[in-house]
Amino acid sequence: MNSFSEGFIEEQPINQGLLQTIRLLGEYKGKQELFKEQSPQVIKTLRQAAIIQSTESSNRIEGITVPLERIKKLVSDKTTPRDRSEQEIAGYREVLSTIHSSYAHIPFTPNIILQLHRDLYQFSVNTGGRWKTIDNEITATYPDGTKVVRSRPTPAYATAAAMEHLHTQFNRLWESGTIEPLLLIPTYILDFLCIHPFLDGNGRMARLLTLLLLYKAGYEVGRFISLERLVERTKESYYDTLYSSSQAWHEAEHNLLPWWEYFLGVMLLSAYREFEQRVGYVTSAKGSKTAMVLDAINNLPREFSIKELQERCSTVSIDLIRRVLRQEREAGNLERLGQGVTARWRKH
Repeated sequence: MNSFSEGFIEEQPINQGLLQTIRLLGEYKGKQELFKEQSPQVIKTLRQAAIIQSTESSNRIEGITVPLERIKKLVSDKTTPRDRSEQEIAGYREVLSTIHSSYAHIPFTPNIILQLHRDLYQFSVNTGGRWKTIDNEITATYPDGTKVVRSRPTPAYATAAAMEHLHTQFNRLWESGTIEPLLLIPTYILDFLCIHPFLDGNGRMARLLTLLLLYKAGYEVGRFISLERLVERTKESYYDTLYSSSQAWHEAEHNLLPWWEYFLGVMLLSAYREFEQRVGYVTSAKGSKTAMVLDAINNLPREFSIKELQERCSTVSIDLIRRVLRQEREAGNLERLGQGVTARWRKH
C-alpha cells in the first residue's frame, strides 16, 4: 500500500543510530547457530518459555487474560478451552506453532493471511479468515474516560484490493533484494496495521506476521526470547511510534523512521541482547535450570513471592530456587521482604 509506493522507502531518512542497529543485528544473526550449538539445553528451556510468554503477552496486550497455569496447559495442548479468552489463547498457540514449524514453506500471500487469521479463531465462536465487512477505527481512551480516534484505517470496501497491492509490492521488493529486509519487514507491519484488514485480531496477527517474516529473513531470536513480551513491556513506545509513523499515511507523506527505530532497536536488538545474556548463563557454568529461574525473576513484577516464582519454574526444585534467590540477594540484585514462607522479594 502507501509505504510501498514507487521510491517511497528509498527516500526515507536513515540516521547513524539505525545503521548501527542494523549492523549489530547482522552480527547477532551470525551468532545464532553458535549459541544453539554451545548450549542445547538452555536453548530448549528458552524455546519452551518463549512459547508461553509470547502467547500470554500478545493476548494480554489486547486485554485477553488467563491464569498462567491455564496458559501452560493450553500451550501444551493438555486441556480444552473453557471460555472465549481461553479459545483465543489456544488459537494463538496454533498459529504460533504453525509459524515455528513451517515458516520456510509458507508463501506470503493474502490468502495465507486469511488462513492464519481463520486458524487464530478456530476454537472461537467468532468467524476468522475474512476481511472486515464494516469500517473500523483505532481509538484511545484516556484515564478521564475521554475517547479519541487515533486513526481511520482503509475502508472495508477497499481492504481486499489494498492487501493484494501490499503483498504484490512487498514481495516484489523482497525478491529483488534491492532493499534491506530489516527495513521491509517493519514497513509491511506498519502498512498492515494502517489497513487494519480484520474486524478483530489485527494486533495479534501483526505480531505473528512479524515472527513469520523475521524467520524468513533468518532472524530466529523470537523462538527463544518472546518478542511479544518485549512489546508488552514497551507498550507505550510501541503505540506512540506506530501513531507517529502512521500520520499522513493515507497521503503517503508519513515518516517511517520512528517505527523502524522502535521495531529494530527497542524490540529486536533488545531480544538478541537478552538471548546472548541467557545463553551466557550456561557458558559461565550457571546451568540451564538456574537460567530458567533467573529468566523467570526477570519477567516477574518488581515484587514477587516464591510461589509465583515456582509457578514459572515448575521443573526446578524449591532448593535450587532458594539457592538462586540467596545468591541474587548476596549479589545485591534482590532484597527479601519479611521472613518465612510468606516473605516477598523485591528486585533492585
